[in-house]
Amino acid sequence: MGDIGVIVCSDDYLLDLNNQYLDHNYYTDIITFDYTEKDVIGGDLFISYDRVKENAKQEGVLIQHELRRVMVHGVLHLLGLSDKTETEVKKMRAAEDVALKLFHVEHSK
Repeated sequence: MGDIGVIVCSDDYLLDLNNQYLDHNYYTDIITFDYTEKDVIGGDLFISYDRVKENAKQEGVLIQHELRRVMVHGVLHLLGLSDKTETEVKKMRAAEDVALKLFHVEHSK
């Protein structure tokens, strides 16, 4: 069994990582470092709380909902999904929606 680390940080911290490791000079909500080997999933999810708050506000959802979406997004990257093309983005969003439904649990009486 592998490990998945979730590190919540600021915009500026994630921007530094984005510059240093990906040579991208822009803010993002998550950077996923994939340490998966064969069938053992592992990695680190660096999440900007600043971006999560802003995205939640823009989408009109609770911060908790947006944080779950971003965490699911990172795990989907660890499972091999990509979001580089428009087609991949649509597949990623659909997979996020499916996974997010798993967070809803009906309670029986």
